[in-house]
Amino acid sequence: MTASETTARASFPETRGREKGYDKQPVDEFLARARASFEQAGDGLTSADVRQVAFPLVRHGYTIASVDAALGRIEDAFAARERSSAVAEQGARAWVGHTRELAQEVLDRLSRPAKERFDRVSVLRYGYRIAEVDLVADKLARYLETGDSVTVEQVRAVAFRMQRGGYRETQVDAVLDAVVEVMLAVK
Repeated sequence: MTASETTARASFPETRGREKGYDKQPVDEFLARARASFEQAGDGLTSADVRQVAFPLVRHGYTIASVDAALGRIEDAFAARERSSAVAEQGARAWVGHTRELAQEVLDRLSRPAKERFDRVSVLRYGYRIAEVDLVADKLARYLETGDSVTVEQVRAVAFRMQRGGYRETQVDAVLDAVVEVMLAVK
């Protein structure tokens, strides 16, 4: 192991005992890729790529909360750079217009009647618990309509229990990602 690998591996606490954490190698590789992309405008990594990255869970991995917090900061940095670049290229009016359109699209979805906001999986499969998703959807709709207090970290940390016949996970996750994108655009 090289000195840089030792430093990278020492940067996050490790899980203990039977607790699972993120597999160290994929985390280290992604963080190295993110650093290179940010510093050298390398491979076109975006804030959305950072938000959507997933790592395998293993025993003696990095603690999930520590890595997720670092990813949040990295996503914020990429989003700020993307915002600056878009404003420089298209102007502030175009950037605001795009953000408003996205926010309205999300609000339209979140304003649907309870229990009908997202597609459902079959009754034989598990999806996100409908009541929990609807509760979060109501809070996010209020944020988009009136500016009620919600932080990016709260949206990133949302987790739902599962139920048979629940909401389709991919749709809910896509809307949560869009909410984060809107929040970072106006930050």
